[in-house]
Amino acid sequence: MDFVVEILWFWSRLVRVRTFVTIALLCSVPVEAEILLAAMTVASTAELGSKRFVEGSLAGRKIVLCAGGMGKVNAAHAATVLIERYAPEAVVVFGVGGAYPSSGAQVGDLALAREEIAGDDGVLTKEGFRDTRFMGIPLLTTASSTIYNAFPAPASLLGSAFHTLQSPPAPDGGKVHAGTFVTLSTCTGTSERARELEQRYRGLCENLEGAAVAQVAGCYGVPWLEVRGISNIVEDRDLATWDIPKAARTAQQAVLRLLEGWRP
Repeated sequence: MDFVVEILWFWSRLVRVRTFVTIALLCSVPVEAEILLAAMTVASTAELGSKRFVEGSLAGRKIVLCAGGMGKVNAAHAATVLIERYAPEAVVVFGVGGAYPSSGAQVGDLALAREEIAGDDGVLTKEGFRDTRFMGIPLLTTASSTIYNAFPAPASLLGSAFHTLQSPPAPDGGKVHAGTFVTLSTCTGTSERARELEQRYRGLCENLEGAAVAQVAGCYGVPWLEVRGISNIVEDRDLATWDIPKAARTAQQAVLRLLEGWRP
């Protein structure tokens, strides 16, 4: 009888936690979340480990939103807190990203990650960069998979998101792309480096956080999705050609559409 009581207690606690918040939304900086925050019905906020987590509802879904800070460590920390504290059914990473020149993406377009690559985890040899598979050390090992540098997005979640974002097309006319995202510790600021990374990964765009979130989500078995607005083309750095506000708006509008059409 005690065993049955314990199981019922555990199940009731799990249900309470999982119904309290459904989807975790994670970006890096506040400008990437302003539209969503303004549209939210806020229920509560919490300061955890120097980060602010905002709970409430948005587009008919229960969510928790965090602008966790730039870079892989901040992203991994925020994702860990989100999963441990709020037990979401999925984590959606969103924000801006730079498109590689051969990707076909333009400033203001929308990008969905088919996979996330930990782009600079590995070893630099005399023959050039080699990833963690060359080293024989995976970044993530679970009961069902061994992952070195490439974290595939859950196919069902990605397929549903792609369909939602294409039907109907976005009102601003931007195209929706799906492909390989590359996460780096250093933003690419030269055309030469961009060509090197394109040749290595055949990437769609780059960012500073996504692979870290994908890895943490994989540790917990939580589905993840990543959507980014294109703020610039990755080439010799020229901020005059960038449009971060447009890219941030594009990403947030996509998140709203995803929430409205969400299928668990």
